[in-house]
Amino acid sequence: MKAKDLAALLFLSALWGGSFLFIRVAAPLLGPIVLMELRVLIAGLALLVYARATHTRLEVKKRWRQYLVIGLVNSALPFSLIATAELNLTAGFAAILNATTPLFGAVIAAIWIKDKLTPKKLIGLFLGLVGVSIIVGWSPLSFTPVLLLSVVASLAGALSYGYAAVYTKVSSQGLSAVAISTGSQLAASLWLLPFVPFTLPSAEISLAVWLAVVVLALACTALAYLIYFGLIKSIGPVRASTVTFLSPVFGILWGTLFLSEPLTFSTLLGFAVILSGTGLVTGLSFRKQTVLVETPKKVELA
Repeated sequence: MKAKDLAALLFLSALWGGSFLFIRVAAPLLGPIVLMELRVLIAGLALLVYARATHTRLEVKKRWRQYLVIGLVNSALPFSLIATAELNLTAGFAAILNATTPLFGAVIAAIWIKDKLTPKKLIGLFLGLVGVSIIVGWSPLSFTPVLLLSVVASLAGALSYGYAAVYTKVSSQGLSAVAISTGSQLAASLWLLPFVPFTLPSAEISLAVWLAVVVLALACTALAYLIYFGLIKSIGPVRASTVTFLSPVFGILWGTLFLSEPLTFSTLLGFAVILSGTGLVTGLSFRKQTVLVETPKKVELA
């Protein structure tokens, strides 16, 4: 993985780790559906302005089906599931469960696009699962039926993300990250819109909640998806989805700093195991690469 891809992966992890914080703040008052509709609609409109300013072709007539599918499985569905789960889970806990996305994505990619599960990747994915298990297994939260359903909702969201990463890789050939981000977010808003009238909030919404919505939409969604879809194209769906191994680090960090959520020894231990797994799955290497030129037409990386 190139240094710029690694930097983008870390920055994206910080943004998406922050999204769990803002969802935790806003979801109890706005409700999951209304919050997610505002998130994708604001993000989609902001991206549309950016696309027009940069003269990016969206090819809506040709690509509307792809936008609808990506908007559903990569935004509308997982966003709503995770926001519903966070009515009962802490921001850090939800972020950790989302770290299972590469597990689903790797299996789907192996079946669908023949992205081979090498022993190194399998070990890395296993370590990621072990790290998540450490954090979840040693959690101070007691597993009530409601909490169990919340965990299932979060895992279902991760499954949807895993499928979306592979589908995007397969179906988005020729589309820029700007086009995919813009089209998918606007499509996601169409999926959620019919449910909004039935889920409108009744309580008064504070300024802090509105600020959380704006940051969630513009930074954690619009900007984040530009980076994410760019990574899918440059490093592939499995490696790109390992952002969910790193986002729990930031999710728990932001939750600890701003919501006073507990930071335990098991969390720190889990972090170390998860990060080790991420390094194996993404192929992270600190060895210096040398470029060898054998002929004017052929370049090999050693």
